[in-house]
Amino acid sequence: MKKSQLINILKTFSAKDIREMRKWLRSPAHNQRQDVVQLFDFFFDDNHLSKDEYLEKPFVFSWIYPKETYDDAKMRQVMFFLLKAIEEFLIFQEIQKDEVNMKIVLSSVYRKRKLNKLFEKNIKLSEQIQQKSIIQNERFYRNEYQLQLEKYTYLSSLNQLSQNIQKVSNTLDISFLAGKLRQYCLMLSHQAVYQKEYSIGLLQSLLPVIQTESYIKTPAIAIYFYIYKTISEKENKSHFIHLKEQIREHGHFFPHGEIRDIYLMTINYCIRKINSGIENFIRESFELYKQGIEKKILIENNLITRATFHNIVSNGLKLKEFKWVKNFVEDYQQFLEEKHRQGFVYYSLARLYYEEKDYNQAMKLLIQEAHYDDIIINLSAKTLLAKMYYEQEEIDVLESLLESMRTYIQRKKVMGYHKNNYKNIIRLTKKLLKITPYSKLTREKLHEEISQVSPLTEKEWLLTQLSKI
Repeated sequence: MKKSQLINILKTFSAKDIREMRKWLRSPAHNQRQDVVQLFDFFFDDNHLSKDEYLEKPFVFSWIYPKETYDDAKMRQVMFFLLKAIEEFLIFQEIQKDEVNMKIVLSSVYRKRKLNKLFEKNIKLSEQIQQKSIIQNERFYRNEYQLQLEKYTYLSSLNQLSQNIQKVSNTLDISFLAGKLRQYCLMLSHQAVYQKEYSIGLLQSLLPVIQTESYIKTPAIAIYFYIYKTISEKENKSHFIHLKEQIREHGHFFPHGEIRDIYLMTINYCIRKINSGIENFIRESFELYKQGIEKKILIENNLITRATFHNIVSNGLKLKEFKWVKNFVEDYQQFLEEKHRQGFVYYSLARLYYEEKDYNQAMKLLIQEAHYDDIIINLSAKTLLAKMYYEQEEIDVLESLLESMRTYIQRKKVMGYHKNNYKNIIRLTKKLLKITPYSKLTREKLHEEISQVSPLTEKEWLLTQLSKI
């Protein structure tokens, strides 16, 4: 039972979800079985849901049916009915979030039942809510299309001339174009990570239309158009400038999850530019991260992802924003997953101390204090230690560490990019150790190799150390 779909869903429930679900199950309209109520109550009684020993079917069965012999079919049946009730509850919760759509659906019901006054009242209310909406994304225009279509259908049924047929067409166009652009931007982002080609489809023939004034002035279209242009024509910086303007001026038109995606797509573009050697994008990325954190856009479900936390610290340190980084780690560590928090905080502070040349404090955090569950952070921490050992000429310890890193990479399932990056770091650091200071040709060959190898996140450090030989 502990690996069942039912358990997985219940573990996502908040205290509010539990209260509302109890009310739902006790309503005869949604559930008429007392054993379903009992099963739900069992999971949250004495915190049974978090204790695996209480999630064995026979134990749960005896709790619900204390006088009966265990019956697996009956147990599966009550689990099924609870799951069905929960799914209906979650659907209802999600539908309720879109008040305009609910009113439009209700208007449609009244129209079909010939309840004209109720239709007119509800469609008017839908328009009022729609007009007050701060959010104006693709879903907003989809609702506007449905609303205008309902009005047109209603007036046509009364044999009245409808004045809004043009609005029906216009809002459908905007909804489609905004949705198509957003989908293709997501595909481009996916393509950049997984190196998989996707077809642009109809978008190619629609691009000239999109750029006309009647469409490009619509934020739901413009912001994705400039993401598309920024990613697809990456050498033309004007697209990136337009995109930043759109985010600054119209970001408030998008719900949290969507503006978060917009920020991440823009940041990922900056990261690709940084990885290609264009360092002024470090500042661009850093400023986007700062905005995203300060506005809580990059905080979702009260969490900052480990990758985001790591990248923010990296950018801040590269820009020598030491005080800001220290404040960020202290103020925002609470938003890291608890099981990874300590390791990430110690590693981030160790990097800060390294940049400030306080190697003793940095090594103390890396060796004595921190324990890393995350493979990439573990490797990053080892790399930081290797740099300090090299700079302090602790060659024996360094060689031992590099070998342990090589073994660790072979043992662990490290993704391609990261695996190649750390293998390159290990190989080139070993070459750095063996280089003859009097051989100019050897140094030049190694300089060329370091410069050309990719991926290599420690390129700058390796070249700096080589220049000192």
